[in-house]
Amino acid sequence: MITAKRLDTVQEYYFSKKLREVADLRAKGKPIINLGIGSPDLAPPPQVVEALNKALSSNGAHQYQPYKGVTELRNGIAGFYEKFYDLKLDPDTEILPLMGSKEGIMHISMTFLNPGDEVLLPNPGYPTYSSVSKLLDAKERNYELRAENDWLPDLKKLSGEDLSKVKLMWVNYPHMPTGSKAPDDFFAELTEFAEKHKILVVNDNPYSFIQNDDPRSILQKDGLSDYVMELNSLSKSFNMAGWRVGMLAGSQKNINSVLKVKSNMDSGMFYPVQAGAVEALKLSGAWFEKQNKIYAKRKKKILELISELNCEVRDDQAGLFVWAKTPEGKTSEDIVNDLLYKKDIFIAPGFIFGSQGEGYVRFSLCASEEVIDEALKRIKK
Repeated sequence: MITAKRLDTVQEYYFSKKLREVADLRAKGKPIINLGIGSPDLAPPPQVVEALNKALSSNGAHQYQPYKGVTELRNGIAGFYEKFYDLKLDPDTEILPLMGSKEGIMHISMTFLNPGDEVLLPNPGYPTYSSVSKLLDAKERNYELRAENDWLPDLKKLSGEDLSKVKLMWVNYPHMPTGSKAPDDFFAELTEFAEKHKILVVNDNPYSFIQNDDPRSILQKDGLSDYVMELNSLSKSFNMAGWRVGMLAGSQKNINSVLKVKSNMDSGMFYPVQAGAVEALKLSGAWFEKQNKIYAKRKKKILELISELNCEVRDDQAGLFVWAKTPEGKTSEDIVNDLLYKKDIFIAPGFIFGSQGEGYVRFSLCASEEVIDEALKRIKK
């Protein structure tokens, strides 16, 4: 069979290929330490697991579920946004639960993009934004993020360009992979930019609570703009990556439009998973404080490891990763391959996040202090 032409525009996800290589090296006896992937190794809250187990035997648990999620889950998401972002959302019209926020990137793109529409993509940024745009025959248009501008978009510069064909813009703060945070008034300026140029701006927001004391939403308190939406997720914040629970928030008009796509692509989220998510969303800020104490200890050790590699790093980054500049004369791939093949340590090269990521590498905090200590010991040898 001949595959669709759209597959000619994308490559297999970097981590999909690289992790096969890592698995192969492990199968050959190599004790590979994985500091490349942001898959939380800590356990979800115990009451979340308990709620999932209890729900397994409830009536209707194994039947199809509502496309918009059960009422309790939407109410839980609304409560979560009010508690942590000081934002009131209508659970019936302004919230759409998702099977992970990654699927939301596809759903949103399918909802709003026609072939040839332009999409503003952060460089560096999450590779899936690019892949989905290519799959839908949209035209990629990168906007460069730079360290000297704290990895923020230059909205003034963008406003001076011809944006007439741009339909969608992806932003992601706290930013992955750089860990940069949105400053005061940034989201308000971004919303003004979106409305002025009639561009749908979507903030992908899964890292709000990790190594960050000031969670923020792009959504405004004085009414939801039709030009702004937000993706969020339980994967990172609650150690529930494999559960695949995400959410989309936005105006009623936009949520209804995305639902048209979503309802034709799945048959609802497994009820026990929703029941567990409801319990997670009830947790107080004490949960995040506990998690961040663990990540802070790990980060301290990662920074020591980075120092041994003579890389430069800012220690005020948010999120599950540490973004570091490689030494003069070394590419990101040089560092990654040296560590993988000489020290049995895997980290992520910056180039996979775009051309502006070259010259940087990314370290994950999803490894225990003992594992990081072992990595440090290997590097010091």
